[in-house]
Parts: sequence; C-alpha cells; structure tokens
Amino acid sequence: MKVMALDFGSARTGVAVSDPTGTLARPLCVVERAASEAGLAELARLVREEEAERVVVGLPLTMRGARGEQAEATERFVEALRGVVAVPVVLYDERFTTDLARRTPSATPEDARAAAHLLTSYLTWASPATA
Repeated sequence: MKVMALDFGSARTGVAVSDPTGTLARPLCVVERAASEAGLAELARLVREEEAERVVVGLPLTMRGARGEQAEATERFVEALRGVVAVPVVLYDERFTTDLARRTPSATPEDARAAAHLLTSYLTWASPATA
C-alpha cells in the first residue's frame, strides 16, 4: 500500500511518500500554508498524482503524550483534509521526527525530511512483520 505522510505546520507542511509496497519512505516536497484552500487543493493533487492509498498526518503530542494547541490545530487540519481527499487520513504520533530531521544532513527541506521520518516510523509500526 502506498502511503503519504504529512508533517503539518501552519506555515509549511512536509510531504513524504512510500514506495508502492509501503516499505520505503522518501521526502517529496513542502506545501506552504497547507490548511488554506490552495494548500488543501495542492495536497489533494499530490495524493492523486502519487496514487497514495492512505495519508498519515503527524500528531504533535507533548512529551507526556498530552494534546496541546498544535495538536488541536493538526486535528482541525485533518478534518479539512478528509473533506478533499478520497483516501483514509489517520493521525500518528510524531514526537522526535523534527529532531531526527535536524540531525539528518541533506539538501532536502527539513519539513520533508521530518515527514519521511514520520512515514518510516508509521510503516514500521504498521508492518505485519512487527505485529
């Protein structure tokens, strides 16, 4: 199953996509103001173009696992995204992905690298071999 991951931010949202087998993640791009009408339209286009069968959005919980303002904003974004894509959209704990992205040297934008780390974590968690 091909999966797309989003590291949502109010200004910039990192996008990553898996290979068709749902095994490998690669950073794709950054979408500016993803919660705007234009941003949501761009994400819907990417989902169609990449033929993603699921979208995973990082849920920014606090270190104690609580929901703060950013998590609430992310949940509102997910509801809007569900209205413009025809595939399931799920939330997944994204703690540490930004830190990992900062420590991964690359010319790829940090937001897209964070989305790739999120996707790698999700794919490992969702893998039948880990169940």
